Amino acid sequence: MKKPTKYRVYEILPGLVTWLVLVTSIILSFWKPIWVIYFIIVFDIYWLSRVLYFVFFLVVSWRKFNTLSEVHWMERLEQEYGEKWRDYIHLVFLPTYTEPLSVIETTLEALKSSSLPAKQLWVIVGFEARDQTHAQKMTDVQQKYGSVFHRLTVTSHVLQDDELAGKSANAHYMGQTVKRIVDKEGLEGDKLIVSNFDIDTVVHPHYFAYLTHAFLSHPRPHRASFQPIAVYNNNLWSAPSFTRIVANSTTFWLMTELSRPDQMFTFSSHSMSWKALVDVGFWDKTIVTEDSRIFIQCYMRYDGDYEIVPLYIPVSMDTVVSNSFKNTIRNQYKQILRWAYSVEHFPYMMYHFAGKKNIPRKERFKYIFKLGEGLVSWATAPFIILVLGRLPLYIAGAVQDPHVLVQNAPFVLEWLMRIAMIGILASATFNVLLIPHKEIQGSYWKPIILVLQWIFLPITMIVFGSIPAVHAQTRLALGKYMGFWNTEKLER
Repeated sequence: MKKPTKYRVYEILPGLVTWLVLVTSIILSFWKPIWVIYFIIVFDIYWLSRVLYFVFFLVVSWRKFNTLSEVHWMERLEQEYGEKWRDYIHLVFLPTYTEPLSVIETTLEALKSSSLPAKQLWVIVGFEARDQTHAQKMTDVQQKYGSVFHRLTVTSHVLQDDELAGKSANAHYMGQTVKRIVDKEGLEGDKLIVSNFDIDTVVHPHYFAYLTHAFLSHPRPHRASFQPIAVYNNNLWSAPSFTRIVANSTTFWLMTELSRPDQMFTFSSHSMSWKALVDVGFWDKTIVTEDSRIFIQCYMRYDGDYEIVPLYIPVSMDTVVSNSFKNTIRNQYKQILRWAYSVEHFPYMMYHFAGKKNIPRKERFKYIFKLGEGLVSWATAPFIILVLGRLPLYIAGAVQDPHVLVQNAPFVLEWLMRIAMIGILASATFNVLLIPHKEIQGSYWKPIILVLQWIFLPITMIVFGSIPAVHAQTRLALGKYMGFWNTEKLER
């Protein structure tokens, strides 16, 4: 379907800005190196402020996480709300495609072991008909877990011409299937809580009790999404260091975002009201990154009267790993490329916000700037700091520029980078603290490895940061739209 001209302009804009920043920096490094040196120093100071911001809010989130994840939420739920929690049913959506049965069973076993009784969970496992192994897996899941939960619904999604193959289209179909059941049986929609999980999501035992408590405590729970902390500990020691760095960097980014929920979007596995999900027509079946888009849909549907509630409790997923080092690199790159394709939300917001006059202009600008600045920084900052920051110094030095700035800039930049090292030290420290104690108990070398692996951060920032971000933005700008790529999962 042809898109409006204005929409295409908005699709081009992030990639255009990114390329202008990169190309202009290179050209000016040869033409006006002093200008670029000034820019690099200012940018590094700005980035240092971002690092300090990151560390501060990471510590804030860690303290909350360290306290709240240890609460026995089922006991607290019963103490504060008595038997009221029994009125609420959790719809757990688990879209899957080609994942091994063992991965699905690991997720279901975690749900089964929840401190909130399994009979409060309505689990929906959504297979894809194009997966040739789906029929047998459907049968196995039904036989093993059919009587465990409040209800188990297994679906088989047949891809339609107006859909983009991927998690979002499958989840949309699952939602429509559940809605028919809810409507037919006359179930109370305002007593249903939805969790849309990646298929490898292993929930904390207290997750659903905590979620139920948060839902009951909220004055308007149908106007909120509930965001846990995504950690990647399922296959911790089978993954190479560079994928662990990428995974943990994602966790730390999310933790800092949870300290400022008024500026964030939902990410990966999260929960929300069934009523809100129905109001917005379920997940958009034509996009790649449905996890953050569903928040934008709700935010627009309710004219900005929608928020994210942090849940300081972990849900654990797989770190990227494959059957060979080469395939692991490829898979990690493709996963980040898919995440970076969240750039598709920028034109959507720009185009649709224009008609949302009931949302204050300041609020619209806040989300657009947050997303736009984040996308451009994601694509350009590592290049500017680690690569382009040296080019104008080399050019100016080669022509023996006597400018005092040229003489002192290397020392200034070196000290700025030394101070910025606090971000790496904080990441290394919290990396160890986030690992379950049983994973490193009795081992001296495991914590050391978890700390030392962060020396690879500069490389991962470029290879699994800037490059896929530029790639995704360029594809959208050129109209070469991406499809959904499903991250490979290995047998448990």
